Amino acid sequence: MDLSELNKAPDSGKRMLGASVDDSFRELLGQLGRECAVPLSSALERLNEFATTGRIDRAGLRALRAEIEMARRNGVIGQQISRYASGRMRPNHERLDLTQVLRDTLAQRARETAARGIELHQALTAVEIVVDATMLAALLQAVLDWCFEHARSPIELKLAMQAWPPQALLSCRFAFVPADRIDAVAAAGSDAGDSALDTLPWQLLRRLAQTLGLQAGRSDHGGQTELKIEFPRTVGGASPSAWQTLDLGAGTDAGAPNSQPIAGSHLLVLAARRETRNAVRETVRSMGLMVDYVSSVDEAREFCAGGLPHAIVYEAALSGGAFRRLRAEWTAEVPTLAFIELSEDARAFEVNDLAGVRTSRIGRDVIASALPAALLYEMAKGG
Repeated sequence: MDLSELNKAPDSGKRMLGASVDDSFRELLGQLGRECAVPLSSALERLNEFATTGRIDRAGLRALRAEIEMARRNGVIGQQISRYASGRMRPNHERLDLTQVLRDTLAQRARETAARGIELHQALTAVEIVVDATMLAALLQAVLDWCFEHARSPIELKLAMQAWPPQALLSCRFAFVPADRIDAVAAAGSDAGDSALDTLPWQLLRRLAQTLGLQAGRSDHGGQTELKIEFPRTVGGASPSAWQTLDLGAGTDAGAPNSQPIAGSHLLVLAARRETRNAVRETVRSMGLMVDYVSSVDEAREFCAGGLPHAIVYEAALSGGAFRRLRAEWTAEVPTLAFIELSEDARAFEVNDLAGVRTSRIGRDVIASALPAALLYEMAKGG
């Protein structure tokens, strides 16, 4: 990690002002340790109780899974922060429909939103921007992660063109204290609690915005917070100065390749055979993905009830009628959801039309060599 980049990141509060590079790095590293250790300590306590009593109820099992999932997510976010704070990543600019990308992101998180009882109010104006597609997707996911973690009220999400400077503005507003405390906090005129919002998703959000050349700011007051992200390179709106260094089609800087372009994405593996799961696990280990494994279509249905992943890798032997119906249901919700079939017949990565459905396939015996390319192709296409 290039520590100088950490000190250049925009600040969200007074704690970082005047801090040295070493202080900034130590604070971030300490935060990463805390946010991984706290849920793991709670999970370990539950496991110790289970080992002692031999009993664990469904509520305890759900809590255990949630705690392990939180620790895993925080670890992945730490990896992403390291990548984006290193200064070695260079955006690959392209023209994108920000409104549609945002809608696709919200659709991908719709099941999670419903399962967690999160209320979202949307007001989205049609806007096009020039930005790196992969980093934009990661930024929007980080925004939602941060909002979902802290919101104690409906989330007001707005995308519009601001009058001056003429550029796209994405704003998110919500209360971060419970409704029964909001009046007391507002009456006290206190901003106490704003540091509690500086969790790892916030740190990732800040560094992504910096890398993309966006202006991101946050105001916390009276138990409420508002995030604003400005997009200087808005099509038809930005001032000429915002485009001076822009080179469309130039691609990513050759000296700063994006070695993990889909890091932080969520992959579900549907495979009955242990050797298949192990082969996938070893292949994607270095890709920075969050990976879950299920061994049956029923388990996949249950797993996805609370939220859909970004991609699903599945054994061809499990792709019967039940899976096809489930796939149609998922695709209707999230058209960008990627599917990759592990087939006994296929050799290298290939794209076929199976029963009218476009399907990417790779052979089981070439998972190590073909799966990374298939994932990059499918998930980049979806983004």
